[in-house]
Amino acid sequence: MATYTKRGKSYRIRASVGYTPEGKQVMKSKTWTPSPGMTERQIEKELNRQMVLFDEECRGASLTDGHIKFQSFAEQWTKEYVEKSLGKRTQANYKQMEPRIYASIGHLYMDKITPRQIQRFINSLSEPGANQTHEEKGLSPKSVKNHLSLISSVFSYAIKMGMLQYNPCRAVTLPPLETGKERVCYTMEEAQAFLDALTEAPLRWQVFFSLALFGGFRREELCGFEFGDFDFEQHTVSVRRASLYTPQDGIITAPTKTAKSRRTLKLPAWIFDLVKHLQTDQIRQRLALGDQWRECGRLFTKQDGSPIGLQQPYQWLQKFCADHDLPFYGIHQFRHLNASLLIYNNEDIKTVSAALGHSQTSTTLNIYAHTFETAQARANEAIAEKLPVKFGRRRA
Repeated sequence: MATYTKRGKSYRIRASVGYTPEGKQVMKSKTWTPSPGMTERQIEKELNRQMVLFDEECRGASLTDGHIKFQSFAEQWTKEYVEKSLGKRTQANYKQMEPRIYASIGHLYMDKITPRQIQRFINSLSEPGANQTHEEKGLSPKSVKNHLSLISSVFSYAIKMGMLQYNPCRAVTLPPLETGKERVCYTMEEAQAFLDALTEAPLRWQVFFSLALFGGFRREELCGFEFGDFDFEQHTVSVRRASLYTPQDGIITAPTKTAKSRRTLKLPAWIFDLVKHLQTDQIRQRLALGDQWRECGRLFTKQDGSPIGLQQPYQWLQKFCADHDLPFYGIHQFRHLNASLLIYNNEDIKTVSAALGHSQTSTTLNIYAHTFETAQARANEAIAEKLPVKFGRRRA
């Protein structure tokens, strides 16, 4: 039942809209001011009427505004906000997560979803079988966190629209993030063996993996390179875009992962010679195909000139490593190898972070903390070797 408090010539009316899953009562309020000339009897009668109306309004809001299935509202949120305000990369990431979320809570009404229900879903993502690529594994803690973030964003939008008063995701506990995980990459001997074998590979893969190793670029950045990104006089290459894939749109061009990912690096001159040869080969291929050529401006294309998919370099590398008896750690390991070489070369954290295109130096430090520690230990050992000290016993 609504209550009131007199404040000068006005009255503040308060009513409950229900309780949060933790049992906390949520209240709404409004101010009502009597018209001039109203008698005390008229004020009392109208005040009671205003209290009843406001009480019904609050009860109706709590039972109907948020009484919509999660999937239905999430789809509205996507059209009203995501598609209008967020980039293609984020939209693509959301699309990948939607099937799991909708299968679990999409049929539930938003005003009835509890933290416990979301917690069960979040826990299930870490269980074996949740990862479709590796059936014996669950999703990584980072991926689990992204799923919860998406659900929370939907609830936050509903609260902003005045449909709900509480976000149940606030009470959910996430699995601990992986810390101190060793980044697996080639040793110097393995890297040299890989480069030696790469000289016999098709030209485009020589270019692709030379850039991956010596530039530390992300796979999506490598696939997004265009010939105009290369300065053949200064021997620099600029990262300006990323190539992504979505089930709805296929291969798309998207902004870089972060603003700091837009960067320019200086690379060895021989890599630019390879790029020139690749450009010449592509011109020949374009002339040979004529109208069948699909110009996209990219370095790395299919036979018809259209952009290659993100899986093609991965699949080629997997077979290449198997054929040459080399360990296969995926494409991202070249990025880790590049970072490790920079660190062991005594480059400071800001330089390494800028080269990798991280938005914050803390990201670099978190990922490569162990590598920095190892490099520091080696430096201390080198100092100790150059400055041998022999202390005798302290005299009494």
